[in-house]
This record gives sequence, C-alpha cells and structure tokens, in this order.
Amino acid sequence: MADVGITLPRDKDYTLRLMIGDSDELRLLHGDLTEDPADAIVNAANSDLLPGGGVCGAIHHKGGPEITRECERMRQRDGPVMPGGAVPTLAGRLPAKYVIHTVGPVWHGGTHGEAKVLANCYGESMRVADDLKLHSIAFPAIFTGIFRYPVEPAAWVAIPTVIANLTTARHLVLVSFVLFDRVTLDAFANAALAQRQPGSDKPYEVAISI
Repeated sequence: MADVGITLPRDKDYTLRLMIGDSDELRLLHGDLTEDPADAIVNAANSDLLPGGGVCGAIHHKGGPEITRECERMRQRDGPVMPGGAVPTLAGRLPAKYVIHTVGPVWHGGTHGEAKVLANCYGESMRVADDLKLHSIAFPAIFTGIFRYPVEPAAWVAIPTVIANLTTARHLVLVSFVLFDRVTLDAFANAALAQRQPGSDKPYEVAISI
C-alpha cells in the first residue's frame, strides 16, 4: 500500500518525484516515452530485436530506420538477446541519445521465474546506461502490454529494483517511468510511495506536482 499520508491526485495528471539519497531521483509521470529527453529510453524488445507493436513499434517508427538497421546488424553479429539481457543502439530521430533494448518475460501466471527476469531487465538496462556514462534513463512499464505482465505486480518488481540499482550507479542520477495511462501511473506511484529507506522504516522524500 502507498504511504497513508500522501494522496494521489484523482482528476489531474501529476508527476511524482522520489528523492533517493542526496542527488538521485526517481520520477513517475504520464506521457509519451518517445518524446522524453532522457539520455536513454528503454524498449521492451523481442529476442530478435525486430520492430513490434506498442511502445516498441512507436520507438522504431519515430526513431526511423537507423534503429532497425542497427538492431539487424547486432542480431546478425551476436545472435538473439536472451531474456533479462539488454543492448544499446543509437536513438535515430528520437530526442534520446540511445535506445536500450531489453528482452523480458512473457507472463505465464508468475510461477515461471517471470519476476526474476523482469528485475534483470531493469538492472541490466541501468547497467548498460551507466557503462555508457549516461545521467538519465526512462522506462515504460516494460512487458505489461502484449507480454501480459500484470501492472501492479510489475510495479512492485520495477520500483525497488530501480531504487537499488540507482543507489549503486556511478553516473546515473535520474530514472523516469514515462507511463502510457493513468491506471499504470497510479500503480507505479503507489509502489513508489510504499518504499522505505534501507535499514529503517523512514519513507523517501516525495514531491508531487500537477
């Protein structure tokens, strides 16, 4: 459950900011990932890095053929990407510098290691961005669409995983979740509000703007 002292706005879009330590920030908002100016955005890809539907299709369409060609070269050179893995390409015409393509689980009821693979997707995507010395990365709610991962369980994997990786990153200081609809935003926001600082029951500092 979310922190009982904070109420999410009901009738307006909002941005929630969670302060992690002295300088790191987790940000959640409703928006279009392909328009986000983060250094890298994350694509929920298939193992062959082929253009697909949903956010994946939008990234390839708006980013242009450069992304697809680079994915093809990578696939021919290295073969398919395994579930939980992540690889970067340039971002073509998108505002971001890079697209990080991660391959996640297909939901089969939650008893086939889906949560572990999903956590690896977030961790590996952040590792790739950190290795590239990027300062910001933006995620959608990866694998909650055609891959059928339920939104609320996905949020409870995503948020603590991202916080843990952000605290150990060398270069990343901002992680955003740019979410397609209000239901998903609320689910991820509630998971974020429920997090506590390591070794204590103290919540993180929170700011909500409309």
